[in-house]
Amino acid sequence: MDNNNSREVLLKRVQTSTFALVEANLFLDTHPRDRAALEYFQRHHDLLQQATKEFTEKFGPLTPADYDGSPSWDWVSDPWPWENKEEA
Repeated sequence: MDNNNSREVLLKRVQTSTFALVEANLFLDTHPRDRAALEYFQRHHDLLQQATKEFTEKFGPLTPADYDGSPSWDWVSDPWPWENKEEA
């Protein structure tokens, strides 16, 4: 698996886990004692933490909160989403 494909796969894991977590959060707002929903939320919370950790270790921070204390600010090193990857 090449680096760009790996990046896209990890980013997709972060995105799907985030979506599932937000949806479970909304459900739990109206069903706060639903044990299955709480377990679902916890499972996706754990998956999101794992995916975010793996992504940031390989490709850098996803959000400013993921900053690792490195001596330079590499936030804008990668191409922007609208930039052609072939040009970068």
